[in-house]
Amino acid sequence: MSAFKRLTIQPPILNTACAWASDYKDLKALYECPHTGAITTRTATLEGFPDDPRLHKVTFLRDSQSSINSYGYSPYPLTQYLDWVDKLLTDNVDSNKPIIISIAPSLDRFDDASKLLQRLDTTDHEEGMDVLTSKPNFMNDLGEMIEAIQRLRSKHRDSLSAAPRIAIEINTSCPNLAGHPPPAYEPSSLRPILETLSQAYFEDPSLTFGLKLPPYVHSRSFVDMVHFLASFSKTEKITDVNAAGGNQAGKGGNETRRNPIAFLTCTNTLGSTLLFDEQVERIEPVTPALDQTGKSPAFALPSIWGGLAGDAIHTLALGNVHSFSKLLLNHQDQAMREIAIIGVGGVTCMAAAKRMIAAGASVVGCATIFGKEGVGVFEGISKAFQDK
Repeated sequence: MSAFKRLTIQPPILNTACAWASDYKDLKALYECPHTGAITTRTATLEGFPDDPRLHKVTFLRDSQSSINSYGYSPYPLTQYLDWVDKLLTDNVDSNKPIIISIAPSLDRFDDASKLLQRLDTTDHEEGMDVLTSKPNFMNDLGEMIEAIQRLRSKHRDSLSAAPRIAIEINTSCPNLAGHPPPAYEPSSLRPILETLSQAYFEDPSLTFGLKLPPYVHSRSFVDMVHFLASFSKTEKITDVNAAGGNQAGKGGNETRRNPIAFLTCTNTLGSTLLFDEQVERIEPVTPALDQTGKSPAFALPSIWGGLAGDAIHTLALGNVHSFSKLLLNHQDQAMREIAIIGVGGVTCMAAAKRMIAAGASVVGCATIFGKEGVGVFEGISKAFQDK
């Protein structure tokens, strides 16, 4: 069993935000599977992502449990996912299985807000929030999404539950959005998101927030990200022992250190990767992109480049999980030491799941193998935790 904040995941395995968690049928199958400890929706935006089925594809490598995809976010708006989550929770009232709702802010509004805060060059979070809230279009959609999820949580009395069933993951790492690099590659670009999350969390510490991060390849990136996240920790008086998450400090145990982030999902796919048609197996008819001469060799994806996942990034994902785990566990801030890691990337078998846990993950997540073999794959992988 794994627990962070008050979220309990048993067994400690879930699906990650992916194309195979797009609609109610997908989510229902995942939720009813006895071998998932939690489920994650596909990443939703406020109004839905302009999906193009001609360009947004996935394909699997031959002779490897790996995939490459050119997907963006879900074409369904957040309101649709909230309806589906509401139905799942209502129909399974006796279940404590959590649902992680994956969301992302509007790309254009996020870019505008990020550029403005970078120009201000301020580390004052209250000043940052004043700037964002003074501009009607800046990050309002992220705030709207959180408020909508809060209404659903209120309906299900989630904030009062000893075993809450709704968490929120912010996807900061999709590599397939032309003209919009993943903000998590530059911590300062994340400031508008963290300012908004921080305000919501410190108004309601029962919220469980996580960030889905991209794969990093340099040690300094991990240090910078942890340092950035730590800047949002606060020392507060305890008014709700349950919301404090057991983290008590100060004279008489009346104070607690809190950080708005409860978990990090490491890692998303590795962007700007390219495969040729001869390297992949087809699960659906696709007209591959030809090279610049219009001749073979053809590329695996119509968009040419995509995000690599599965076994092909397993070692990189393990390194990311271990690097973050060490930095968090040894951090001087107790609130940072309580941030959990969901290990993702090449969790395609029992052995891979065990490696992720050994690297420092509290929970493991699957996408590629789940997309390739279906929900039944969780039964075999979950055996890695039967002796825990």
